[in-house]
Amino acid sequence: MISQLGHTLVHTADSIIVGHFAGTIPLAAVSLVNSVFMIVMVIGLGIAFGLTPLIAQENGRRNYARCAHLFSNSIFLNILTGVVLFIAVYFGSMALVDHLDQDPAVVETAKPYLFILSLSIIPIMIFSAFKQFAEGLGFTKQAMRITIWGNVVNIILAIIFVKGMFGIEPMGVRGVGYATLIDRCAMAAVMGIYIFRSKDFKRYIEHFSLNRIDLPSSFAILKIGSPVAMQYVFEIGAFAAAAILAGVLGATEQASHQVAINLASITFMMASGIASAATIQVGNAFGKKNFPRMLKFANASYHVILIFMSFAALIFAVFNQYLPWIFTSDGVVISMAAQLLIIAGLFQLFDGTQVVGLGILRGMTDVNKPTFIVFIAYWIVGLPISYLLGIHLNMGLEGIWYGLTFGLMTSSLLLFIRYKYKSKSITLSLTKQ
Repeated sequence: MISQLGHTLVHTADSIIVGHFAGTIPLAAVSLVNSVFMIVMVIGLGIAFGLTPLIAQENGRRNYARCAHLFSNSIFLNILTGVVLFIAVYFGSMALVDHLDQDPAVVETAKPYLFILSLSIIPIMIFSAFKQFAEGLGFTKQAMRITIWGNVVNIILAIIFVKGMFGIEPMGVRGVGYATLIDRCAMAAVMGIYIFRSKDFKRYIEHFSLNRIDLPSSFAILKIGSPVAMQYVFEIGAFAAAAILAGVLGATEQASHQVAINLASITFMMASGIASAATIQVGNAFGKKNFPRMLKFANASYHVILIFMSFAALIFAVFNQYLPWIFTSDGVVISMAAQLLIIAGLFQLFDGTQVVGLGILRGMTDVNKPTFIVFIAYWIVGLPISYLLGIHLNMGLEGIWYGLTFGLMTSSLLLFIRYKYKSKSITLSLTKQ
């Protein structure tokens, strides 16, 4: 949970620093850039995640050479993906922001930050290759520690660069971009050193070789990773589209959306940590063909997430007037964000159960139909309702967020139905045996 949380805490810290030290227009620019960049980043993270269930299953079979072989291919695939995504941002997203009907001052401020941030996708992908390999084997603490220290470094550097301390000229929004880039390069290097030097991975590393790159193994990772990437794209893309709809309403509305979505992202990423644990444990039991144990892990994951997200919903509801102060002192932004946090409290259970449902199904290597479900939930149900309520019926930001809530609810229910269908099929097959 803490390791997954690290990805969004980087952007959360950036928003806090910019909101307090740079102002509302730069905060809106951060919202715009993060909305565009998160789509790119989750494509990469989704592809990287394709390694985890495969490693968990092969480790369950004690096939250590195959684990190392998949790891080699994952490093190659992740670096290649990182380069392609950077090119896509440089030639695509940089031009796209000019045509999203956003405040011109916000667009002008956003472009330098987007370019610097896009460079960090390559070290993110390298770090993810090491992280998903370790987590697939059940080693999660080191990535957590590196993520924590990486966020500390990011915050310190961001404050220094944004404010212009120790003789450095103030950089504004560009400063948080440089801090994030340096932080992610350091995290990738430290995680790599840990993997190749730790005795925990000795039996796997002795079979490791970058000369063993082959298409079948890379395609095996992509077969799971690509649908996972699309799942992320459909969900994060819907929230990014919501941020753009908020920007159509104005810079203040966009800044308010950024504050509320940052807080909601914190609980989502913690929920995705539980989902990752579900994938690892379900995948390991699936590889051993221990189906009763697999179903116990799946059911336990649903129970844990319901308890956790109920607590998160309570926090949002009780402290909705106070949490936005973490990001900004602008009274109008705080008032708007507080109303959005009430809605965020409503969709916490749906957000948590849908991401855990995806994690369980990934552990069973069931990724294609869940991807279709996610697409239907967000792009056929959620976003059209957001546009109808928020823009067409003039309900503003709250209307946009009600649409997102409908999307999350649809995804949660359909994925649970899919899980029950898969578990029933497995139970029937065991009965016949």
